[in-house]
Amino acid sequence: MKIQVKVKPNSKQQKIEQAVDGSFTIRLQSPPVEGKANQELIALLAKKFKVPKSYIQIKSGLSSKNKLVEINSI
Repeated sequence: MKIQVKVKPNSKQQKIEQAVDGSFTIRLQSPPVEGKANQELIALLAKKFKVPKSYIQIKSGLSSKNKLVEINSI
């Protein structure tokens, strides 16, 4: 499954919001330096979709706020 994600780093609290079109806006506490926000994003999505972190890959937008994320099912 592939999902569109818009990331908002440096937020006060973690939050996942799903839009009507199926895309997600995810607020992360980590700053966007040295991949910390991406690591937090993967951990948060793994928890939400109940899959191991290794099943989640950022396909595009590694250094962008808009990302395409692939989640492999078990």
